[in-house]
Amino acid sequence: MIEIYTDGAAIGNPGRGGYGIIMCYKGKCKEFSAGFRNTTNNRMELLAVIVALESLKTKDIPIKIYSDSKYVVDSISKNWIFSWEKKGFSKKKNPDLWKRYLKLHRQLNIQFEWVKGHNGHPQNERCDVLAVEAANSSKLSIDEYYEQYQNSADNNLLSED
Repeated sequence: MIEIYTDGAAIGNPGRGGYGIIMCYKGKCKEFSAGFRNTTNNRMELLAVIVALESLKTKDIPIKIYSDSKYVVDSISKNWIFSWEKKGFSKKKNPDLWKRYLKLHRQLNIQFEWVKGHNGHPQNERCDVLAVEAANSSKLSIDEYYEQYQNSADNNLLSED
């Protein structure tokens, strides 16, 4: 099984953000992260999962994702995203990322496990460090979808409470 640990962070919400990922298979692990100049925490939590899955070189090995995001874990584990999809993601936050995730979901054997954040879980703590460091980096990418729509009439669908 491939084990994936993810976390997202935002400094200000919205504000600078980042994600951190640790992927482990057969005792070997790799870490990666990225930062964005303007985004939200929930977008970074979900993007971490997506980027990890998109980086896989095989679709044949079961995957277990550990996340401290109830937003991500519950939306998927409780099958909410499928009813959102049927309704065209009407009035739902982050439709661009949910559509991107669903393409991967249908190709892979994925399990989710929620872990309590900031509770001493070594990989979750490390992912948090990676995410915050990425958000504080001088090399920040643009969350194009978020920045394009944040000031539109759909702003209430994108900003986080």
